[in-house]
Amino acid sequence: MTFSSKLIEKAVEAFASLPGIGRKTALRLVLHMLKQDKAATDQFAGALTAMREGIRECRQCHNLSDDELCQICTDPRRDRTLVCVVENIRDLMAIEDTSQFRGLYHVLGGIISPIEGVGPSDLNIESLEIRAKQGEIREAIMAISPTIEGETTIFYISKKLQPLGVQVSAIARGVSFGGDLEYADELTLGRSIVTRTPYAGR
Repeated sequence: MTFSSKLIEKAVEAFASLPGIGRKTALRLVLHMLKQDKAATDQFAGALTAMREGIRECRQCHNLSDDELCQICTDPRRDRTLVCVVENIRDLMAIEDTSQFRGLYHVLGGIISPIEGVGPSDLNIESLEIRAKQGEIREAIMAISPTIEGETTIFYISKKLQPLGVQVSAIARGVSFGGDLEYADELTLGRSIVTRTPYAGR
């Protein structure tokens, strides 16, 4: 792809560095931006800069937040005895889109994967234990992608939480084994949350 402008080339490279954006799509986006007035472009760039500088991690659930605690954790209408444990932010958003869950969340930041060198200490498991020890959590729903690594993670966490009096359940297997949670349709994912089952372990 040949460019008549180094500035356009750099902008295309920036857009193309985003996941799922090829060079042709990146060029389309850049040309679209050039058609907008300067105020719109400044607003777009400003929104990205403000997000990057202002976003933080919720100190309780590790969700993305504008403040020390995210909007979900501070929502008084949420059931604070029910916590949904997810692998990442995208999974949290996918479950929220179902409108079937009214408890709180806990984002692990990944799953246990010895092959990739990810152990329990690399995840937000200790902070989940601390929340459980505070005595407010009655049930922890393991909404983790049904893979071998996911099952290992669920098993490990269940061994940590069950002695603390927390009931551990797993989402129903409407989500296919080996699939990614974020790609499940809203109806299937919603039903999986509602029809969750107690986790028995191995």
